[in-house]
Amino acid sequence: MQLPESPNFKVRLTLDVKQGGGPNSQFYLLDIGSCWKNNGDPCDGDVLTYVTRYSEMIINPTTMSCCRPDKLLSCPPYHISSTSEMIHRNDTSRFPYSAYHLYCAPGNAKYLEKPYDNCDPYSNPQAQELVQILPHPEWAVHGYPERKGDGWIGDPRTWELDTGALSSRLYFYQDPGTKLAKRVWSSINVGTEIYVSPNGATAE
Repeated sequence: MQLPESPNFKVRLTLDVKQGGGPNSQFYLLDIGSCWKNNGDPCDGDVLTYVTRYSEMIINPTTMSCCRPDKLLSCPPYHISSTSEMIHRNDTSRFPYSAYHLYCAPGNAKYLEKPYDNCDPYSNPQAQELVQILPHPEWAVHGYPERKGDGWIGDPRTWELDTGALSSRLYFYQDPGTKLAKRVWSSINVGTEIYVSPNGATAE
């Protein structure tokens, strides 16, 4: 079976959220994952040079954006618009901060732009990189939710997502001067990740 590769794949799914899992639930319309090295090479068995990379669209409307003009370390260094324009996160009048929940960088990256925040080193045996996005007009051009609440409880939908096109626009770290990595995705998931909560939570 051939794995999907950016920018040339789409995902069709029907989602009817009955219970969202509470305020600590990061309910993913789509969570895609891959692995490539910081020099652009595919992962080959050396876990010290691995980076697992994830792109996650969170549709729980209670999830706020950690990426803000006063918290740039939670934003990717730049945003690529639908017209292929690169917008730096310092450009406060044009960078779409609310399109991102959180960005965190791989712990084994050597040339990160400051400020930065490394991803949690404990949830994976190797370095990881997360690009978590939120409903926003920037992503709606690819069939993704445009506004908070789209596709949430009481709004069942069948989604036609141009995931290949969207994922090709996302920033992922790579060492300067290296050949661009092929973005081949080995996992595609739907559902929630519920963080530590004092109360029980159910997602359906």
